[in-house]
Amino acid sequence: MTLGRRAVLMSGLAVALHWPDARAAGQAEEPLADAVRTALSAAVGDFAPPRPSFDTMEQRLAYLRWLSAASDRLKKRKAEYEARVEFLETVWYESKRKGLDPTLVLGLIQVESGFRKYAISSVGARGYMQVMPFWARLIGDGKVDKLFHMQTNLRFGCVILRHYLDIERGDQFLALGRYNGSRGRPEYPNLVFGARRQWDVMSA
Repeated sequence: MTLGRRAVLMSGLAVALHWPDARAAGQAEEPLADAVRTALSAAVGDFAPPRPSFDTMEQRLAYLRWLSAASDRLKKRKAEYEARVEFLETVWYESKRKGLDPTLVLGLIQVESGFRKYAISSVGARGYMQVMPFWARLIGDGKVDKLFHMQTNLRFGCVILRHYLDIERGDQFLALGRYNGSRGRPEYPNLVFGARRQWDVMSA
């Protein structure tokens, strides 16, 4: 084995060994300005059914292609068709509502929870997008158990990710690190970007 190849393998091993620490870090609770808190609270309120709307037939067809391809890829993790489609429709709706790419959100969910609705991390993060309980108090009604509700969890997760992207001026690497509580470290963003590529099917 060459020295170069050995260095690459050791680097990959180091990332793998340090990943559990990065994942366990959790989002940090930070003070919010009143205007920001009000805006985030409004963003997680008003739960309408996730019904997509389209300006053109081409947009609708692109969405249907995305839904079909994503459903095929998710089948191993969610066997029931109706539950799978409902989940993907909600991911798409909540992502688009906050100006996010659904493939990025799916990559984040894959890394955060492995698509497990009732996942709880070692630091108490909950659900698909591993939302920290303090968010329910800061911008919700304080009821932490609601974070296991599918649309609530996806709504909070997308609102929080959008908030971090705004703070980081659109820098996905730094925003993802902030979402995980490991800002500036490469392990978590790289895992999400890698998972995202698996979902990078025809975008809607």
